[in-house]
Amino acid sequence: MTDRFVTVTTADGALRGALGNGIKTFLGVPYAAAPVGELRFAEPAPVTPWTGVRDALEPGPTAPQQARRTFAGLDMFSVTGAEWRPGPEYLTANVWAPAAAHNAPVMVYIHGGGLVIGSKDAAVYSGARFARDGVVAVNLNYRLGAEGFLPIPGAPTNLGLRDMLAGLRWVRRNIDAFGGDPENVTVFGESGGAIAVACLMTSPLSRGLFRRAAVQSGHGSAVYPLEIARRTVEALAKELGVEASVDGFRSAGPGPTVAALSRISRPGRLDLTDDNGYDPSFGLGKIDPVYGDDVLPHHPLRALARGAGADVDLLIGTTSEEARFWFGPTRMQYLPRPAARFLLRRMTPRADELFTAYARAFPAERGGATLIRVLSDLSFRRPARQFAQAHPGRTHMYEFEWRSPAAGGRLGAAHGMELPFVFDTLDTVTGPGKLAGDNPPQSLADHTHRLWIDFAATGELPWPPFDPRTRPVYQIARREPIHEEPLVATTLLESSGSVT
Repeated sequence: MTDRFVTVTTADGALRGALGNGIKTFLGVPYAAAPVGELRFAEPAPVTPWTGVRDALEPGPTAPQQARRTFAGLDMFSVTGAEWRPGPEYLTANVWAPAAAHNAPVMVYIHGGGLVIGSKDAAVYSGARFARDGVVAVNLNYRLGAEGFLPIPGAPTNLGLRDMLAGLRWVRRNIDAFGGDPENVTVFGESGGAIAVACLMTSPLSRGLFRRAAVQSGHGSAVYPLEIARRTVEALAKELGVEASVDGFRSAGPGPTVAALSRISRPGRLDLTDDNGYDPSFGLGKIDPVYGDDVLPHHPLRALARGAGADVDLLIGTTSEEARFWFGPTRMQYLPRPAARFLLRRMTPRADELFTAYARAFPAERGGATLIRVLSDLSFRRPARQFAQAHPGRTHMYEFEWRSPAAGGRLGAAHGMELPFVFDTLDTVTGPGKLAGDNPPQSLADHTHRLWIDFAATGELPWPPFDPRTRPVYQIARREPIHEEPLVATTLLESSGSVT
């Protein structure tokens, strides 16, 4: 409940936010100039300071995108917030802070959505409960899709990551005005946001901007070398009928660009495999950060091996059944084995070996369930463990294994299922057609939410740091660590010598 307003003064000018229930809320706060005109496909530019008091009471526009409201009868917008609200000024932040905050820990959230959809405004990402519990919470928008991640000739690369860096620099300059401690910042993200956080951990441009990082259902292996990502540039330019240059893409509006990217991202339209037949997105998407520039000079795993991120505490993990998000609600788990094996061949090399190994390890499963298990391990669980093992600093690893009853129980512990528990926002995903189904356990949300707060405050967690020999992984629903055996995919592929 909002009972009055509150004003803070930032380096750019004064902001009017809402004050209610002991929480100060500021929405749609600009951290960089609007990326339009000459600033479209350009580095994020500073905000022009204003005089007087600027209202920060509405979330404002979102990055250009195209998303479905429902998937297999389930509400997606509560999790993605993926409605395009057009407008130029969308490089903005939402801030929630305790009314009496002083030197409070700061948590900066990078939203997910495969780097092509999503916003800071999804209901499930509300930072109000973090503020209630003593944290200054910040959510960032950033450029998506072609605008944010394609290496277009004549434009800076990794513009979405550069936006996040600009947002983190804004936090460092201004968060004390909201009661936050600029020396105690945790950056965290899920899915595409987690990929971004993993990349930021290894970027030389992020030094000093955060002390801790939480990588939820993401990792540092979902990156493309420049030469492969430029295939998407060429294909998108052809689809739009423009020259593959920054001037060519500026001649196409954001709406047509988003629509064209969606078309070329359909299965079978574009091959992004390397010489070994490997695609870090397994054909499920065409947009990832690129390495080989000043933001990411090296592949993130190689950067970790060189000591990058050693001073950053890391919390990293996945859900236990990631791929059910895409395949569970559609009943693909019931596919017969020949059909499931055929689909896997289209996604990854050594598919037959992998499918056979998993079918032997889990002989009672149908083919589709085996496919879900293989893709969960290949796309998320294995590369997350690789990132944990490579990180030279203190690392804790978790797994979120609570199974949602939604979609007749087929959703299970799917991708993104930990989000309402981390943010303590179960009310946004509870009920018919919602991701958590009916009556999800609030006690688990209390526990999960507290883990993230304690990590942000002190870096301490109630289980041992990750060790490649003992492999402790904290299972959140069980509330205890297990000493995990290597995944089937790890055992099969460990001799390849690849960073992938």
